[in-house]
Amino acid sequence: MCGITGWVDWKKSLTGEEKVLQHMAQTLSKRGPDASNHWVDGHCGFGHTRLVVVDPAGGSQPMTRKHGDINYTICYNGELYNTEDLRKVLLGKGYTFKSHSDTEVLLTCYVEWGEQCVDHLNGIFAFGIWDGERLFLARDRLGVKPLFYRQSGGSLQFGSELKAILAHPDVKKEIDRGGLQEIFGLGPSRTPGHGVFRGISELRPGFAMKFDRSGLRIWRYWNVVSTEHTDDLDTTVEKVGDLLKDSIKRQLVADVPVCTFLSGGVDSSAITSVARSAFQDDGKGTLRSFSVDYVDNDKYFKSSEFQPNSDAPWIKKVSAELATDHMNCVIDTAQLVHHLKEAIECRDLPGMADVDSSLLWFSKEIKKHATVALSGECADEIFGGYPWFHKPELLDQEQFPWMRSTLERQAMLKEDVRNKLKLEDYVIERYRESIKETPALDGESEIEAKRRALFYLNLNWFMTTLLERKDRMSMGASLEVRVPFSDHRIIEYVWNVPWEMKMLDGREKGLLRKAMTGTLSHDVLYRKKSPYPKTYNPAYTKAVSSWLQDTLNNKQAPLLELIDQKVVQEIIDSEGKAFKVPWFGQLMAGPQLIAHLAQINYWMEHHNVNLVD
Repeated sequence: MCGITGWVDWKKSLTGEEKVLQHMAQTLSKRGPDASNHWVDGHCGFGHTRLVVVDPAGGSQPMTRKHGDINYTICYNGELYNTEDLRKVLLGKGYTFKSHSDTEVLLTCYVEWGEQCVDHLNGIFAFGIWDGERLFLARDRLGVKPLFYRQSGGSLQFGSELKAILAHPDVKKEIDRGGLQEIFGLGPSRTPGHGVFRGISELRPGFAMKFDRSGLRIWRYWNVVSTEHTDDLDTTVEKVGDLLKDSIKRQLVADVPVCTFLSGGVDSSAITSVARSAFQDDGKGTLRSFSVDYVDNDKYFKSSEFQPNSDAPWIKKVSAELATDHMNCVIDTAQLVHHLKEAIECRDLPGMADVDSSLLWFSKEIKKHATVALSGECADEIFGGYPWFHKPELLDQEQFPWMRSTLERQAMLKEDVRNKLKLEDYVIERYRESIKETPALDGESEIEAKRRALFYLNLNWFMTTLLERKDRMSMGASLEVRVPFSDHRIIEYVWNVPWEMKMLDGREKGLLRKAMTGTLSHDVLYRKKSPYPKTYNPAYTKAVSSWLQDTLNNKQAPLLELIDQKVVQEIIDSEGKAFKVPWFGQLMAGPQLIAHLAQINYWMEHHNVNLVD
C-alpha cells in the first residue's frame, strides 16, 4: 500500500513547485514508509510514498510508460488481485513488461482500455494517471482505499488522505455549516462524497473522474444491479463458498509476511481457515494470526444483546484447531487513551474513540511481525449480520438504523448552533437521498424492497465507515489490511440472494455459515455474532471523563463555541448515562461519546480549524 497525492494547474507550470508536492507527500509517510518520490511534468505533479508489498525493485512510483507518442504516468495506492490474469491478456495484445509489479500492469491497462480499464480490475485501489492532456482518477468499487480531491477553477489537488490536500498552500482549513452537520449529525459516518472541510470532496466508491482544460467530469462506473436470483439453494451455497475461497486465496499474494486478524467469529475464522490451508498447499509454513483484548477485560466484561460473550475462549479454540502461530495482543487503559489523539491525526476527522485507538495500537503490534493482514470486515453488511437487519419495525422508520440519536445530538449543542444546523432535517435528507439511489427490482414485494434499501444503506454508509476506520488505523501503523469479503464478485452475487436464503436455518448470516461448512468446527461456525471488542474497564471511563472535563474547564477550547456546557457536564457526571441511546452503531455508548467529544475538540485544535458561515 501507499500514499498518493497530486496537483494539476492549467494556469501555470508546476516546474519549480517540487517542494509543495514533497510536503504534500510527506504528510502520508505512515502510509508509505519505505520510499518517497515526486514527479512533475508541466501542468501536473504527483507525490508518492511507498509501502513495499510486491516487487521491491520494480514497483517504484510514480511510474511512466510510453506508448506511441504519449507518456502515461501513474500514481497508485492499492493492490490488484488479478494481476497475472491481466498480464496474460496484455501480453497477448503485444505489450511487454519490465517488472512483476501490479503498478505496471494497471498502467498498461489504462494504455489499452482507457477509462474502461476499471471494469477489468479486481482489487482495492485509488490512482491517478496523467497523459499530458488530462488527469484520470478512479477509486475501487467498495471504497477500501480512500481518495479525496479539491477543485478550484483550473486547479485540482488530490490525496489519499485529507491531510495531503490541507498541506497545499492554497487550501484553507475551514469548516462551514455543512461540515458541522456532518460531524454532529452523522459522525463518525459521512455522506458519501463529502469531505467535511469546505471545498474538499471525496471521490465515491465505484466512481471515476477526468480533469482536463474543459473542466471536471465525474461518473459512476460500478454499482450493484438488482435482478432476480435464479440459482437454487445448493447452487447458491456452493457459489458463495467458491467465491469467498477464491477471494481469500487471491489476497494472500505478497512478497512480505502475511497474517490474519482472528476474533473467533465466523468471518475472521473462515478467512483464517482458508488462508491456513492455502499456506499449507503452497508450502509457506505456519500462518500467523493475531487478536486484541484489554487488560482486565475478563474482570469487567458485561454481556449484552450486541456482545453476548467474550472473544477470548473462541480465539483460543480456533487458533488451536487451525494450528496457527497465534499472538493475543492485550492493551492497557493508558495505551488506549494515549492513542486517542494519534487516531485523530490518522483520520483527519473525529472518529470512533477507543474503537479506533485500540485498532491503531493493535495494528502497530501486528506490524512488528507482518506487513499484510487479512480481516473480516464487510461480511455483516453483505449477509445481514447486524441486529437492525432482524428487527422488522426498523424497516418502517425513516432513519439510519445504526444512529437513532439525532434528537439527543441536537440537545448537546448551543441553541444558536442547534437552530443553525437543523440536524434532524439534515439527517433525514441524507437518508432519503440514499434510499432513492437503491437499484429497484420490478415486481419485488414492499417488504423486500425495504430490506434491499436497508442493505444498500449498509453498503454505502456503515460499511464505508468501517472500511475508512480500518484503512486509517492500519495505515497509521504502516500495515496493509485486505478485506476478502469486499470482493465485488461476492457483493454482486449476494446482493440478489433472497433474505430467506441469507437467513438460512433462521440464523443471521446462515448462508455464509452453510457455505463455510467443512472449514470450521460446528460450534465456531454457528457462534452468535459479536462485534469488535471494546473495553469495559471503569478506568477508561474515568480517564476520558477527565480529558473532557479539562476541555470544558479551558475557556479557549474551540469545542465551547458549539456545545451546551450544562448538557455535556451532565454527560460527564453520569459517565455517559445521561445520553440515553448509543451515539453510533453497537459500540459507541456513553464512555465512547465522552471520548468522541474530547476528540472533536482536539481535532479542531490540531488542524487549527476555522469555523465559517
